[in-house]
Amino acid sequence: MLDEEICKLRDELNKCISDGEDYSRIYKVSVELDKLIAEYYKNNS
Repeated sequence: MLDEEICKLRDELNKCISDGEDYSRIYKVSVELDKLIAEYYKNNS
């Protein structure tokens, strides 16, 4: 489940970058993605 959320946010981040969205939006999505990745590794280490 967590890995699905990570994939979804990664796709959203890539779309934001491709669409040239505002840096603050890209940063927000990136931070959310980082948190999920950290949680994933914490739970699977």
